[in-house]
Amino acid sequence: MPATSAANLLQRLGVQPLHPAACFGPNEWCSGQTTTRLSSLNPSTGELLGEVLLADVGNYQVMVPRTQSAFLKWREVPAPKRGQLVRDLGNALRADIELLGTLVSLEMGKILPEGIGEVQEMIDICDFAVGLSRQLCGSTMHSERPGHRMYEQWHPLGPIGIISAFNFPVAVWAWNAALAAVCGDTMIWKPSLQTPLVSIAVQNLCNKVMSDHGVSGLFNLIIGPNDSVAEAMVADPRLPLISFTGSTDVGRHVAATVGQRLGRSLLELGGNNALIVQPDADLNLAMRAIVFGAIGTAGQRCTTTRRLLVQRSILDTICQKLVSAYQQFEPGDPSAAGTLLGPLVSPTAVERFEQAVAQAVSEGGQVLVGGRRYQRPGNYVEPTIVLMPAQTPVVRRETFAPILYVMAYDHLVEAIELQNDVAHGLSSALFTTNLLSSESFLSVGGSDCGIANVNIGTSGAEIGGAFGGEKDTGGGRESGSDAWKVYMRRQTNTINWSKELPLAQGIQFG
Repeated sequence: MPATSAANLLQRLGVQPLHPAACFGPNEWCSGQTTTRLSSLNPSTGELLGEVLLADVGNYQVMVPRTQSAFLKWREVPAPKRGQLVRDLGNALRADIELLGTLVSLEMGKILPEGIGEVQEMIDICDFAVGLSRQLCGSTMHSERPGHRMYEQWHPLGPIGIISAFNFPVAVWAWNAALAAVCGDTMIWKPSLQTPLVSIAVQNLCNKVMSDHGVSGLFNLIIGPNDSVAEAMVADPRLPLISFTGSTDVGRHVAATVGQRLGRSLLELGGNNALIVQPDADLNLAMRAIVFGAIGTAGQRCTTTRRLLVQRSILDTICQKLVSAYQQFEPGDPSAAGTLLGPLVSPTAVERFEQAVAQAVSEGGQVLVGGRRYQRPGNYVEPTIVLMPAQTPVVRRETFAPILYVMAYDHLVEAIELQNDVAHGLSSALFTTNLLSSESFLSVGGSDCGIANVNIGTSGAEIGGAFGGEKDTGGGRESGSDAWKVYMRRQTNTINWSKELPLAQGIQFG
């Protein structure tokens, strides 16, 4: 995209060339006491998109008590009324879906259909949350004591912290923000330092919606250093919940720090996802899922297909089909129509790609296609397939890049064991037309992942289901189903409407 077009896009979304980094919504923008600038670079060209005057811990310490005060007001608003505000946020996103999706593509590097799809995901979760605002239901239980009624209800939790990652710079924030808002919580958002501009654009939309509803301090933004602002959030007992999306190593630190103060952490960490292909699979269907799962977002999804387990009798056929498909991919401008493969997010990501390919070869891997960076501006690498003799150390490690490790297996039991024999447990998939194979994969002894699909790839979850995984993926659940409960506190209530005071368990006292 030409620089003038990028500047025009940012202007239309209210993002200044040098923008303040903190906002107590609505419309109270400020920067820190320092003059530190954060540059946002276009990963497809390396060109400067804009700069942000970073916030600091001082901004954060001012923001938190104000967010606490806003919570005391917001929690008193009836949940269906809270849902009306979230509905209007969804409508504001609808109005700017093309602009915001283009900015996601421009700043993060994912192709335009995926950038627009990410904004659509924000809209979808707003729609889900609006319906949820009338369904924050507790349970009624039968008391063992005569003349007693027992039930549970859910109350707003408090101000929450949302720390999001670069690869889904706005959608994962929306998963948290839409649900937290209808649950009665206020929030502070610290986005990735690699995608600051799109977070500012979203905050501008939030500001307008808050102004229209006469609400202050519901959605708040702070863009500051990880070693100060993020650390302050994680350690702050005034934030009863920290939702963190990022690496497993940092997730462990977040969990330990939040746990030390007996807070809650909602962790969405890495994934080393496998797709298993059985000989009876619909190979055309499987191929489409494999290619999108491995190449989509240039391999920078936590649900990216990183390991392909193929029954030995069809290994050559699958490899030939994949190589043929991969040779048709030519990376390009992610915001241009027709581009299917964009860049990695940074030069550091390119270096990690090269290191992983070199390690795979040193561990006996055979590069079938790809394996190199493109010698041109931007963080472009070739989509890569490596045939591996076994599940070696590099295969067991998550590399955020379009590298697909292919391995053979003989029996489905072996394939499931291979799939589960990694540290992460996010997403998994099996392609088969055999009912017994399908049920084995989904049984208690099958996939150990939080997401297990049959005849669907590992990547591309709907918002209606709870999203998350086990083991080193962190155990968190966001988005659909009953994920809303993490943003609320549970209270059990017992009402005695009798004239007696019987004790539970039949205890006699006095």
